[in-house]
Amino acid sequence: MNLAENLVFSKKQGYRQSWLTAYDYPTARLLDETGIDLILVGDSLGMVVLGQKDTIDVTLDDIIHHLKAVRRGVSRALVAADLPFGTYKTPDQALANAKRLTEAGADAVKLEGHLPDHINLLVSSGIEVIGHLGMLPQHVREEGGYHRKGKTETEAGALLLASLALQSAGCCALVLELVEAGLSKDISMKLDIPTVGIGSGTFCDGQILVTPDLLGLQPWFRPSFVKPKADLATPFRNAVKEFISEVQAS
Repeated sequence: MNLAENLVFSKKQGYRQSWLTAYDYPTARLLDETGIDLILVGDSLGMVVLGQKDTIDVTLDDIIHHLKAVRRGVSRALVAADLPFGTYKTPDQALANAKRLTEAGADAVKLEGHLPDHINLLVSSGIEVIGHLGMLPQHVREEGGYHRKGKTETEAGALLLASLALQSAGCCALVLELVEAGLSKDISMKLDIPTVGIGSGTFCDGQILVTPDLLGLQPWFRPSFVKPKADLATPFRNAVKEFISEVQAS
């Protein structure tokens, strides 16, 4: 089975996907050892690694640089990578840049938006594609912030139709970001491919989070829908302070 068939089969079996992000070798290796299903080299690296205000200034070269590091740390999990803003304006551009990501080690690529023609071309060229609907971070500037999607009947209907179109185009999975929980449930029930939610309730077929959010590594920025499983920022600071004290006392 190819990846798409595998994910459809897993959904039929009731298996729930667990996905996290990574941008470097040690994080990827540790995640791989936990049994995580998929590691995404996301354009979120702009905010959590490069200190940018959003994801829009991340380049394809940035993604490739971090993807290669992640690939070296992974022997079991699937590895996916984002096509960043401005790298898939046309289907042909999407294909050329997706090939660069697969050559750098990605098992699948992810792109944002209702772009069935792009996805169809990539899939027909042998590239596995993860769709992304709902809140699209690459459009945050034009939308003036991060807003929940599917609140109105019109918007909900459009998202459902877009989801079905992306499945028909060949997506192997679909990320739903900041989508109303009831709509996420409806979409998940109607699709054969798994939906993977972020801030979209518990009815999706799996969940994805940005790893530093999950681990409490960035207390200065915490999305409202994230409940950190740890507070690693505190022991990090304490370890450094202990080191400083030891140096001063020696």
